[in-house]
Amino acid sequence: MVRKTPSWLEKAVFYQIYPQSFYDSNADGIGDIPGIIEKLSYLETLGVTGVWLNPCFVSPFQDAGYDVADYYKVAPRYGTNDDLKHLFAAAKERGIRILLDLVPGHTSVEHAWFKESQKQTPNPYTDTYIWNNSIWDMPQDDLQVVRGYGERDGGYVTNFFWFQPALNYGFAQTDPNHPWMQPVNAPGPQRVREEIKKIMAFWLDMGASGFRVDMADSLVKRDPHKQETAKFWGWIRDWMADTYPEAVLISEWGSPEKAISAGFHIDFMLGFNNPGWVSLFRKRGVGRWRDPYSWSFFDESGHGDIQQFLDEYLPYLDRTKGQGYIALITGNHDETPRLANGRSDRMMKLIYLFLLTMPGTPFIYYGDEIGMKSRDLPSKEGGYTRTGARTPMQWSDEENAGFSHATSDMLYLPVSDDPNRPTVAEQDKDPESILNRVRALIKIRRLYKALDAEADFEVAYAESGKLPFVYRRSKDGQKLMIALNPSAQSVSVILSPNLFDSLPEVVDAPKNAEFNRVQKGWKLTLGPVSGGVYKIS
Repeated sequence: MVRKTPSWLEKAVFYQIYPQSFYDSNADGIGDIPGIIEKLSYLETLGVTGVWLNPCFVSPFQDAGYDVADYYKVAPRYGTNDDLKHLFAAAKERGIRILLDLVPGHTSVEHAWFKESQKQTPNPYTDTYIWNNSIWDMPQDDLQVVRGYGERDGGYVTNFFWFQPALNYGFAQTDPNHPWMQPVNAPGPQRVREEIKKIMAFWLDMGASGFRVDMADSLVKRDPHKQETAKFWGWIRDWMADTYPEAVLISEWGSPEKAISAGFHIDFMLGFNNPGWVSLFRKRGVGRWRDPYSWSFFDESGHGDIQQFLDEYLPYLDRTKGQGYIALITGNHDETPRLANGRSDRMMKLIYLFLLTMPGTPFIYYGDEIGMKSRDLPSKEGGYTRTGARTPMQWSDEENAGFSHATSDMLYLPVSDDPNRPTVAEQDKDPESILNRVRALIKIRRLYKALDAEADFEVAYAESGKLPFVYRRSKDGQKLMIALNPSAQSVSVILSPNLFDSLPEVVDAPKNAEFNRVQKGWKLTLGPVSGGVYKIS
């Protein structure tokens, strides 16, 4: 079966909103859905076409909402279901689609299903979660089991923290010595699958445009090759294609080849699973001075190695072409430190040039478009080391950085106390700001079909230990070339004479970039920490 991809993804640029930290409309210190509605004009001027909203459902918030207690109701601190419905409609009027965060692998222990499941007397929810036969049974090596909770004589399997019991999708490999390890076609797992589909339909009918799926590969247990988990998502994708053909499914999997073949439209490259991706931004010179495996590619030392990324990325791109997209991100609520930590404004602008000219679908984490920085903070709602990357959006130099009119002690998290903290208001007025650079690059991406998500990608020049990095994008006869130099030194390269016929036309390039015809081909020179976009023939 050929699975079609919604056409709107071709030009999509996504923005991730951590709702409790974006904008507080009612002065209680916590961001909310009406606050997001108030800031839709900002998102429109930024140029994004999609928003991923972190969990906004009823929860005890022991894990910032990833411990859901009611999938069908917006948490009161964020507003109401009607507020969310209003957000869907108001955003679509501005050409922006809202995607919700779906947590299908586990719930909170406060969820009504779990409260029933933990009872000793059998009931319709007994097999909604995974329980072993007795609290005296020793936990399995490959399963996290909590014992001594509730009245039921058994321990429950968790998916992450102890208060996040795993929903029962069954086991790909069962064990006759442990009959509680039910097969995927058992009644309990089948009811869970139908309930997840019902939840998705509820929000899609209300106006959501799809879902980002948390821990998408964690569902079926003892599924070493994720084949049974993939079958479930394939079933969901086929249902969506028939009933909601414009809706999008995005996975937190970190393995694009597996996730996209399973049915997802998009999968992220992520720090926990993709060392090539880590090599772009997350290495900070730990190790020998000139060892390329110790430096990020986007480092002014120039010691990084783009080949570490390409060796991972190109096979993914080849195996997913025509099936779905790879999402490249500036960061997210789990990534720390933030991208701007330890980086200059000019490096941030170069990184955005890269992210917004690559194939697939770019994601901007709120605040990264102005260069917000993270810091060390005590854990809040299960954030631990990630907490410092979840602080309030910095809108202006007003009280609480314009995030809230509450007193500072009421804020969900403290705003940055740096007197030089970047703000939207400040950068909006500065034509050379990171914010205005991001706006300009998004316009370029949306203008040129050669920068569409599915447009062809070809490496023109990339060598270990050398710069610049040069690549081509093309579609329907339109061709663009992008060149990047993250080094603090000028660099030059002789490109093949076969790359293009005549002097490239500048689409977006710094003044200190030069293209010249030489005997062996085309000589490109780029100034320090700079890059360019050129139209070629």
